[in-house]
Amino acid sequence: MAVQKLYAGAKLRELRARLGLTQKAFAEKLGVSLPYLNQMENNNRPVSTSVVLSLAQEFGYDVTELQSGDEARLVGDMREALADPVFTAAPPSLADLRLAAANAPALARAFLDLHAAYRQTHERLASLDEALGREDARLQPSPWEEVRDFFHYCDNYIDAVDRAAERFATQSAAGATIRDAAISELRTRKVSISFTDSPVVRHYDPDTRQLQLSRRATEATRTFQLLLQLALLTQDQLLEATLDLARFQSPEARAIAKVGLANYYAGAVLMPYGRFLSAARETRHDLERLADRFGASLEQVAHRLSTLQRPGAKGIPFFFVRVDPAGTITKRHSATHLQFARYGGACPLWNVHRAFETPGRFLRQLAETPDGMRYFCLARDVTKSGGAFDAPTRRYAIGLGCEVKHAPALVYADHMDIDTPEAFEPIGISCRICERKDCHQRAVPPLERRLRVDPDHRGVLPYSVD
Repeated sequence: MAVQKLYAGAKLRELRARLGLTQKAFAEKLGVSLPYLNQMENNNRPVSTSVVLSLAQEFGYDVTELQSGDEARLVGDMREALADPVFTAAPPSLADLRLAAANAPALARAFLDLHAAYRQTHERLASLDEALGREDARLQPSPWEEVRDFFHYCDNYIDAVDRAAERFATQSAAGATIRDAAISELRTRKVSISFTDSPVVRHYDPDTRQLQLSRRATEATRTFQLLLQLALLTQDQLLEATLDLARFQSPEARAIAKVGLANYYAGAVLMPYGRFLSAARETRHDLERLADRFGASLEQVAHRLSTLQRPGAKGIPFFFVRVDPAGTITKRHSATHLQFARYGGACPLWNVHRAFETPGRFLRQLAETPDGMRYFCLARDVTKSGGAFDAPTRRYAIGLGCEVKHAPALVYADHMDIDTPEAFEPIGISCRICERKDCHQRAVPPLERRLRVDPDHRGVLPYSVD
């Protein structure tokens, strides 16, 4: 595979502005000419190796920040939006989209916001019984989508919350477990804790300061809920300050995000960054060993691995996803070039869908996307019992993966033929934007391609794609 050139004009401009340097002064410190710097800042030329070294040596810059996931996310989101039938002209080329994401990310996000507003209006008009007479029919994303995008574009890493969680975990009394430390801190704050045989996993009464946890939940879940409540009671100022910076458009989105940040804190206390990153490398990212060591569930461990993006101490860039039996994506994040569809389900050729067929087993897959990127993918089913005979059981599948160049650091990739191109299965993002013309699992035609239908010929699909 060809090595991708690094275009990071927006990052260079951002760093120069932060340092308060003119282009001339910045060019001198980097050891390049002024025209050369100007071309790099406008993405007319890639960032050279000598400039990367100068950034690290002269400014102590974490050069991994030059290749953040924002550009890939924006390109993926714009490609999907432009596949909407409302755009009748030929879609912009991939090169143009990459230029827009790299040179004008704010404009790209404004375009995505506009398209999301259009979609919402279109859906409301299709359901007049919901739209007519409503005073709150404003053009804005749903609270859930707004919060999802907040974490998505934060790289699923919230530095201030993560570091606060790590401080609590490392300052706990010697010999005490995280669970014991959380209980002790809650009791210090006059919170009484009891366990009930209720289907409600957690209930806190702020008036009586009583916290009730369900015995039906697993030990890992009860510990996580203790830490979540601890976050809400002890980190309120930090959470509120983070929410202020996010500028959510509705109180519902802010409320959902606050719970999301409390969840983030709980996971970061249970698996503190430094210790967890070290353990992940030591065990070669063995999810079961990590779950046992930190008293967490497999899903919690997989999700935490996808958040290890602290500047200067990054882990492997993973993607993480959770799907239900219908194929609906209920959680998603990617620190890789692989981006998930914002609308609809994931590619049916991806191994995460087969995990339901093999309960209790890890499924491995070498996959290649239409852009030529290759990935190592891991999938496993997750069953969440209701804790009683008559309680519903929730079933999901989780997917975790990384670019194949990182595969040797994963125990799951042992003995897989990662150097043979034929070993990689073709997958896509979603059918509506997938470029593959001959996929036998295609559900709907690609919206940006012309179809040909021949009544005298039938292949795998009832049409062909130009």
